[in-house]
Amino acid sequence: MSDTPKEQPGQPEQPGQPEQSGEPHGEPKDALPPTTSGLFAESMAGAARRAGFGAATEGKPISGQALLAAMGGIRGLIEAVLPGLVFLITYSLTIDPSTDVTSDPIGTLLPSLVAPLVIGVIFVALRAITRQTTTPAVGGLVGTAVSVALALFSGKPSDFFLVGLWTNAGYGAALLISVLVRWPLIGVAVGFLMGDGVAWRLDASKRRVLTILTLGWTGLFLARLAVQLPLYLADNVELLATMKLLMGIPLYAPLLIVSWLMVRSVYRKADAADAV
Repeated sequence: MSDTPKEQPGQPEQPGQPEQSGEPHGEPKDALPPTTSGLFAESMAGAARRAGFGAATEGKPISGQALLAAMGGIRGLIEAVLPGLVFLITYSLTIDPSTDVTSDPIGTLLPSLVAPLVIGVIFVALRAITRQTTTPAVGGLVGTAVSVALALFSGKPSDFFLVGLWTNAGYGAALLISVLVRWPLIGVAVGFLMGDGVAWRLDASKRRVLTILTLGWTGLFLARLAVQLPLYLADNVELLATMKLLMGIPLYAPLLIVSWLMVRSVYRKADAADAV
C-alpha cells in the first residue's frame, strides 16, 4: 500500500524541441521524504498485519491454512509456544517444591531459565541460516532474556512471567481507553489496512463492529491478567505457566477468526452499498 501516485505516460517528443522537465535534475519525486501521516498510516497497517488481520483483505475463505499463515506459520507457532513450554517442563523436573529458591536462586533456577533462552538463540540462528527475517525471533529472544534477568535478579521464578503480565495490562488498558475516547484502536489499525483511513468513523456499521472487536480484544488481555495475576502473587509457578499457555494461542486463534469474519462482513456490506 503506497500513497505515491503512479507515473503517467509522457507526451511524445516534438522534433527540434528541447526536453522539458518540471523537476530539478537529480531529485526524483520518489526522493521526497514521507509525510508524518503517511508513516502513521503505514505503521498502523503494519500493526494490523502483524496481528493477523492481513487475511481479512485478501478475500480468501477462512481456513486452517489461512489461520496458520496469519499466526506466522508452523515456525511462528513453535516460536511462540516452545519457550514457555520448555520452561514449564524444565522447572517441573528440576525444582523440588520443598526447596527454598531464594537461598540459591542462580543454582536452583538456572536450568529452567537457561533452557528457554537457548531455544530462543536456536530460533534466531535457524532464521539466519535459512535467510529469513530474524526480527520475530530476535524480539522473542530479547523478551525471554529480560524475563530470565528479572527472575534471577529477584530470585522469584514467577518473575519470569512478569513481562507478560505487563504486556497484557498495557494492551488491555490502551484498548479500553481507545474505546472510551471513541477511537477504538482495532478500528484505526484495520481502517488503514483496508485503505479506509479513518473514514470508517463516519459509517455507523463499521464504527459499531470495530468498537465491538476492540472490546473483544480488550477482554482477552484483561482476562489473561485477571487469571494470571493472582497466580503470580501466590507464586504458583507451574499453574501460572500452564495458564499462560492455555490462554495464548487457544484463545487468540478463535478471536482472530471472529475478527476476520466481522471485518470482512462489514466492509463487503459497505462496498455493496456504495456500488448501488
